[in-house]
Amino acid sequence: MSCVSRSGPSPLPRVSELPPVSEEDFRKVCEFLYRQTGMIFNESKRYYVDRRIGDRMTALGLTSFPLYFSRLRSDIEGEIETFINAFTVNETYFYREDHQLSCLTNDLLNELARTKRPGAPFRIWSAPCATGEEPYSIAIWLLENWRDVDKYEIEIVGSDIDTRCIEAARAGEYGARALMRLTPELIQKYFESVGEERWRIVLDLRDSVRFTSVNIVEPLDTWAHGTFDVIFCRNVLIYFDDASRRVAAENLYESLVPGGFICLGHTESMSRISPLFEVRRFVDAIVYQRPRGNAHG
Repeated sequence: MSCVSRSGPSPLPRVSELPPVSEEDFRKVCEFLYRQTGMIFNESKRYYVDRRIGDRMTALGLTSFPLYFSRLRSDIEGEIETFINAFTVNETYFYREDHQLSCLTNDLLNELARTKRPGAPFRIWSAPCATGEEPYSIAIWLLENWRDVDKYEIEIVGSDIDTRCIEAARAGEYGARALMRLTPELIQKYFESVGEERWRIVLDLRDSVRFTSVNIVEPLDTWAHGTFDVIFCRNVLIYFDDASRRVAAENLYESLVPGGFICLGHTESMSRISPLFEVRRFVDAIVYQRPRGNAHG
């Protein structure tokens, strides 16, 4: 006779067993996400949104959307953070768009150094940083390619709205796909093997990058980080509508020192978003600069 009880909790519902999300409920969720993050989700993303709603309802054992949405709006047990985390896109790898890294060491830092006060640090911000590949790439690139790297204190900050990504970035552990653009020499120098096809950033390098949570459409979030000489904000503004892009651009402008630079993704253009920045064309990349001596407003 089996000693295992046949009674017990009911199995969690499968996503496929949940009732479909109505048009009104879909609109409510998209409006909620927009207010929280500035990101736009429309009918073209319907399956993507429905799937993530279903995943959260299944994880919580809920079969009623009104019950789930009430829980979400009330932020019970941090549900807002968990829900937002489910919607972030974090596909990245080391040395992505490395022409901008070349521009950083060939032009941007050298120009900024000419007006840098003695002893003043360089501050570089990667926002969003996903799981850390970008800020760690910046650190490695500087060590390998900037002749003046030892002359200055350099602070690199990586920030993201997805708190799971922040924890993964701090751990600094990656698979082969993330390292696909690095040479074997760089991998041997800056990583340690932690298993089959898994590597971890060496401790000294992990300790050189600080990771924080930030929402770039929230002024208090961005201003709390102070000002930076260079900001990498790549491939995120494309998910915003025009109003949210303008808010984000203004927040990023205020987060730059006068004369500081911002690097966007290759499909993004600050010129179409905000008049606050000057376009700077260098050999390796087009970037955007906060004019020197100009106070916003």
